[in-house]
Amino acid sequence: MPVGIELLAPARNCAIGKIAVDCGADAVYIAAERFGAREAAGNTMGDIEQLVQYAHRFYSKVYLTLNTILFDNELEDARSIIIAAHRSGCDGIIIQDMGLLEMDLPPVPLIASTQTHNTSPEKVKFLQDVGFQRVILARELSVQQIQAIREQTTIELEAFVHGSLCVSYSGRCYLSRALTERSANRGVCAQPCRSTYDLLDANGKTILREKHLLSLRDMHRADALQEMLNAGITSFKIEGRLKNESYVKNVVSYYRQKLDALLDGRMYKKTSSGKSVYHFMPQPENTFSRGFSEYFITGKQEQPLATFNTAKSTGKEVGRVTEIGREWIRYDKKFPLHNADGICFFDDNGELRGSNVNKAEGNKVWLNTMRNLHVGTMLYRNYDREFEEQLCQPIARKIAAEVRFETFGRDILLTVRDEDGIEVSLRENNRYDGAEDITKSRENIRKSLEKTGGTMFDFKVTAIDDNVVSFFPLSQLNEWRRKLVCALGDMRETLRERREVKIIPNNLPYFSTAVDYRTNVANALAENFYQRHGVIYCEKAFELTHCGEVELMHTKYCLLYEIGCCPKQKPTIKLQEPLSLMNNGLKLYLSFDCTRCEMVVS
Repeated sequence: MPVGIELLAPARNCAIGKIAVDCGADAVYIAAERFGAREAAGNTMGDIEQLVQYAHRFYSKVYLTLNTILFDNELEDARSIIIAAHRSGCDGIIIQDMGLLEMDLPPVPLIASTQTHNTSPEKVKFLQDVGFQRVILARELSVQQIQAIREQTTIELEAFVHGSLCVSYSGRCYLSRALTERSANRGVCAQPCRSTYDLLDANGKTILREKHLLSLRDMHRADALQEMLNAGITSFKIEGRLKNESYVKNVVSYYRQKLDALLDGRMYKKTSSGKSVYHFMPQPENTFSRGFSEYFITGKQEQPLATFNTAKSTGKEVGRVTEIGREWIRYDKKFPLHNADGICFFDDNGELRGSNVNKAEGNKVWLNTMRNLHVGTMLYRNYDREFEEQLCQPIARKIAAEVRFETFGRDILLTVRDEDGIEVSLRENNRYDGAEDITKSRENIRKSLEKTGGTMFDFKVTAIDDNVVSFFPLSQLNEWRRKLVCALGDMRETLRERREVKIIPNNLPYFSTAVDYRTNVANALAENFYQRHGVIYCEKAFELTHCGEVELMHTKYCLLYEIGCCPKQKPTIKLQEPLSLMNNGLKLYLSFDCTRCEMVVS
């Protein structure tokens, strides 16, 4: 039996969620009005129910994100949202707060958010044993680490393959809360990692000035999909619940095609129905992109991993300026520019600048501003007008189905069978006279029954038996087609798999008898949960009490490695530690665990 493989897409709202489904997503994740890790991406339960109904037609799933930590006075509200989500047909709830497992929840599958710091076989095994159906693994894990988790667990494993990266291990970043009172674990991160900092050595000497030292490139793992499949990943997740329609349409379509090339139907198959027809060639670099990285999937830190000069989208590299006129430039064209494109470049001070293309002829381009451009400047296209126009065209997703038109005594029998093997039949009395032109009558039958353009089906008439010799009015054929479409849709819904799982509390021991603030225990029920599982000391979450001089960010990204000063790499320059980051008088200290190749900001 082939393993079901899921492409999971973000949905900022219902409309974008439907577009993700149209582009081939096997599942989408979306937030309710409260308690999602992206506060700006909330949705009403009515909108979520609309998305559920649309997605389920293709057997695509909808997961609700309820992955912030919760305070005591919020638990009942969160539970009410979960109850409403279950009633609306949501297929799973993504959570971080373990206090929810102490409540009487409906039998909806629970998914452990990446915010729960899922980095080890011990942690994932524990989550499996307490009732979770899936864990979302930390982005920092290598294929080998994923394989080790797979070998010791049976739970579903989900992993990110594309999108913006948090520099910290998810769920273990308190920098925003410490600096601005806006907590990432409460869905309101102020993104201080995208700010500029000075890097200072122990003597106060400035090593780097006003650089985006903690701002990472975006994840792009298309070339690692096969290795991730082999390691045991069954859900491939695209980040981007704040992204727009163009981004979702482009990136989902891209990964749909990449995954489909690996799903042979014998070892692996997709988990939803239908095929999407695209009117463009998906290119991830043509929508929001800070540059790309595979981000430790091989186990090593790439160089560069960060984008020191900007935290903004730069897009695709198109070529270097070779000549400058009064209002125009020439460039060594890697990719053509078009009228109304947007370009950007870095000036002599490393600042990102931009311009619009007024006119383009070959490698000669007229810009609306020439300031700060020089011969040798590298140009990037961060807005591709022609590509955006292609993205505006609707994408149709169709479920293939075969139709047989046969006689059954004096009756007509129409049978339709879809790609999932679901079959319905329609039996009608044949009250029509013989056709003068049997060939034409058969062609009318075929054309009329295959006119399913406005539906989710793609009917193909595969058999009209030799005894069908009557002439059928088009109105009658159209009516039969509509009945078949409705009957097949209804049967698909009747047979759609519904997964219900009730959490049964147990006392299986946690792998540690003490948890500190980084476990994010923010309510009494979460504390009860850990105590029931053998935890003796349970520190409260950072959001409830400042813990003095503590770790604010723990990251696999190492700034020493990034700037070529890693002690393991025999650097030519050795910096005087401890190093620190400075921003507007605020000083953050860096420490390095060279055994684990990790960095801590405090």
